[in-house]
Amino acid sequence: MRRWANGVNQSDEDQPVTDQESSVPSTGNRTHGITRPERIERWFEVVTAGLLAVVAIATAWSVYQATRWAGVQSTDYAQAAALRVDSTRNATLSGQLRIYDLILVNNWVNAHFSGDTQLETVFRNRMRPEFQPVFQAWLALDPFNNPAAPPGPLFMPEYTSSLPDTSQQLDAEAARIFSDGETAREQGDAYVLNTVFLAMVLFLTTIAERFQWNGARAALLAVGLVMLLVGVYHLVAYPIA
Repeated sequence: MRRWANGVNQSDEDQPVTDQESSVPSTGNRTHGITRPERIERWFEVVTAGLLAVVAIATAWSVYQATRWAGVQSTDYAQAAALRVDSTRNATLSGQLRIYDLILVNNWVNAHFSGDTQLETVFRNRMRPEFQPVFQAWLALDPFNNPAAPPGPLFMPEYTSSLPDTSQQLDAEAARIFSDGETAREQGDAYVLNTVFLAMVLFLTTIAERFQWNGARAALLAVGLVMLLVGVYHLVAYPIA
């Protein structure tokens, strides 16, 4: 379309651009009002927020489990210590009963050879009820005339059954529980190490925000994502206290 101004023929293409027209922004590099750099920045923000959320939850769970396993370890160690005390007490009692039986047998033998039947009866009556069958079995072998007989009732195979025999059982149980405590300690250490691993993910995710170069940010977030997946796998694979 041509216009006449001051006698000069001008076309629309020759008309100067007005301020209103020049103020209209170019949309050549925009999609729905958002530029490509803005979209990339938003994706980084979403990924970073997701990583931080998962890291926070995984770290809290890892610390919780490490604390729980530490409690299991302490409980097992305490139980093992108590069982070892009982085992020692039982072994001490067994030794005291052995000495008691030995003294009574020696006194009975002395009374027997001295012909004091009344004193024999006194010592015989003071023997433990569990020891009486063993002593009777020893006498049945005629130990004073039979050289093949054991030198005393304490050497009879039946004698050990007359003593408290739970000492070894208690000691074995204490060893088993202590081993469980060691396993709990190792598992707790594994959770602590996994917590440190997750802390590295938090560090990488945080430091990535300091970079303006998208390539460096993407690389750090990728490494953090891989480490996070490994840490979450550990949480799934590890036993729960």
